[in-house]
Amino acid sequence: MTTNPQPSPSIDTSRAHPARVYDWLLGGKDNYPVDEAVGEKLPLEARDAARQNRQFMHRAAAWLATQGIDQFLDIGTGIPTEPNLHQIVQNVVPSAKVVYTDNDPIVLRHAEALLISRPEGATDYIQADVRDPEAIVRHARHILDFDRPVALSLIALMHFISDEQDAHGIVRALVGTLPSGSHLILSHAASDLYPDLVEQVVAEYAKGGIKLAFRTRPEVERFFDGMDLVTPGLVTATEWFAASVAPAAEGSGIYAGVARIR
Repeated sequence: MTTNPQPSPSIDTSRAHPARVYDWLLGGKDNYPVDEAVGEKLPLEARDAARQNRQFMHRAAAWLATQGIDQFLDIGTGIPTEPNLHQIVQNVVPSAKVVYTDNDPIVLRHAEALLISRPEGATDYIQADVRDPEAIVRHARHILDFDRPVALSLIALMHFISDEQDAHGIVRALVGTLPSGSHLILSHAASDLYPDLVEQVVAEYAKGGIKLAFRTRPEVERFFDGMDLVTPGLVTATEWFAASVAPAAEGSGIYAGVARIR
């Protein structure tokens, strides 16, 4: 049974929140009954997707760290679940710096306690919304050096941003602030792989007050326009792997890719 945290006055517990539903899907306890109600109605495959998505993030971040990337801007962080991104990259590069961002106040509550850097590196957290990229970058500049390569991590985030909210333009704006040699890590729910499941997932999230904008492969690929996708390109989350690791023989409804910014 999920043990729900005591609500804070600044947290709206009348509506589900993506970060808290994701926490529930991963087996976490930092969510509320409204989030649990959404999670319980989702197909079992949604839990697989959450796990697969998290594992992709681990592989991609670790690989970039081995390539010398030591600065990460992670937007849509979600509630901390160990190992967190900074733990993955600082295991490779202890001096790595990571800035986390999320728009849910509950994430801030846990970030202060759990997103703690190694002494050699640094972590920081900003409560902000991806739809305000200027505010995020302005804060991140206090920690990250935007004259050197930065890895921008958008994990399972952009399918919560509609075309009317200019999802592709938001990513272009963020990427446009990064120097050559930076990378974009992105995963996104697919609308064209398991359409029957997509219809159920979208409907259940909508009941919790969360709108979803799942996209086709070409629509997801547009997020990488003007960048060079690294091998194996834009694939499903379980098919994305570093050169020395074989892909998992498991289906996935999540598209995933890493691209180098020219």
